[in-house]
Amino acid sequence: MTGNNRMAFCNSGLAKAVALLTSLVLAAACGDRNTFVPPPPPKVTVSQPVSRPVTDYLEFTGNTAAINTVKLRARVEGYLEKVFFQDGEYVKKGRLLFLIQQNTYQAKLKQAEAEILANKARLMHAQTEYDRFSRLVKQKAAAQTDVDKWHYERDASRAAVIAAEAQRDLARLSLSYTEVKAPFNGRIGRRLKDPGNLVGAGEETVLAEINQIDPIYVYFNINEQDLLRVRGKNNQEAEEEAHKVKWPVYFGLADETGYPHNGFLDFAAITINPTTGTLLLRGIFPNPKALTLPGMFARVRAPVAKEGKPALLVPEVAIGYDQQGPFVLVVDDKNLVARHPVKLGAQVETYRVITEGLKGKEWVVVNGLLRAIPGKPVAPEKQAQPESAAPKTPAAPRPKSGKTSP
Repeated sequence: MTGNNRMAFCNSGLAKAVALLTSLVLAAACGDRNTFVPPPPPKVTVSQPVSRPVTDYLEFTGNTAAINTVKLRARVEGYLEKVFFQDGEYVKKGRLLFLIQQNTYQAKLKQAEAEILANKARLMHAQTEYDRFSRLVKQKAAAQTDVDKWHYERDASRAAVIAAEAQRDLARLSLSYTEVKAPFNGRIGRRLKDPGNLVGAGEETVLAEINQIDPIYVYFNINEQDLLRVRGKNNQEAEEEAHKVKWPVYFGLADETGYPHNGFLDFAAITINPTTGTLLLRGIFPNPKALTLPGMFARVRAPVAKEGKPALLVPEVAIGYDQQGPFVLVVDDKNLVARHPVKLGAQVETYRVITEGLKGKEWVVVNGLLRAIPGKPVAPEKQAQPESAAPKTPAAPRPKSGKTSP
C-alpha cells in the first residue's frame, strides 16, 4: 500500500470514531437528567426511661479514727526491766507488756503487812486490858481512869489496824503498777523506752501507745443545708421511734470501688460550727481484719431516707452536656429529634436519676447521639428495657435499734 492510500485509510477511521462518539453524546443528552437523592435518616437506638425505686444519698469526705487510744504510762518509779511485745504487734486485753523493777514494791508490801500484824497485836492487848479493868472497876478494885485509858488504847489500836490495812492495799496497788498490761485488744506502737531506763521518776513516763481499731470510727461533717434536708425528710417519724433507729452509713477507702464498708451513725455533735457551718458526725464500722488504720481518708455515703422512692433513670451515656447544662435527645412520633434539658440526681451503677425534664414515656436516644441533630429526622430503633438491664437499686437497709441520726 502506498503512502497516500495509507493516509486515506487513517482519515476514514478517524471520521468513523468521531461520528460514533457524537451519536453517543446526543443519545445521552436526549435521555433523563440526573437528580439529587437525599441520604436516608441516620439510625439511632432509643429507649424509654426506667422507673425504679431509688434511695437518695448524701456523700461526704471524712477520716478514720481509733475507737480507743491509750498512752501507756509508768505510774510508779523504777527501772524498766523487760518488754514483752514486738513493735507494732497486735495484743490482747490483759497481756503483760512492760515490767518495772518490783523488789522495792514487794518489800514495801511486806512492810505494810507486818505493820498490820503489829497493830492487831496491840489491839488484842488493849482489848484484853480493857475487859480486865472493866471487871475490876465493878469490884471497886481499879480506878475508872484505868478503864478509860485502855478504852482509848483499844480504839486507837483498831484505827491503826485500819490505817495499816490501807497502807497494805496501796503497797499492793503500787506493786501491780509495775506490770503494765494491755487495757484492750488492739495494735501497739513502738516502745518509747528501752529496758534499763529509769521511768516514772517525777513524771508519768509514756512507754508506748495502743489503739483499738475494731470497730473503727469515721468522722465527717454535714453542712447546714443538707442537715435541714435530712431532718425535713424524716420529721414525720414518731419521736419515740427516732430515738431507737441506727441510721446506716457506708464508706470506702481511696483504692476501693463504691462503699463496701457498712456501719451506722452513732454520734452527732450538739452544736454547728459557726466558722464552717457544719455539724460533726461519726459512724462506727466493724474492722475485724484491722485493714483500715486510723487517719485514712474515707469517702462516706449516707441515705437521706430509710426507703427508696420511685424515680426515672436513663443510661449515663444518653446524657449530653453543653453550656446550658445537661440534656437528653428525645425522638417524637414524627421521628424528629428534640433537645430536652434535664436535672440530674444520683448515679446508680451505669444509670443516672433524672429529677426534672422527663415524664417517663419519651423515647430517649441512647446510641448514636452524634448522628442525632435536634430538629432533624432519624430512623429510630426502639429498644425495650430488659429486666436484667435495669439498675439494681435496693432500698436502704432497715435501721437497727440504737441511737438516732441527726
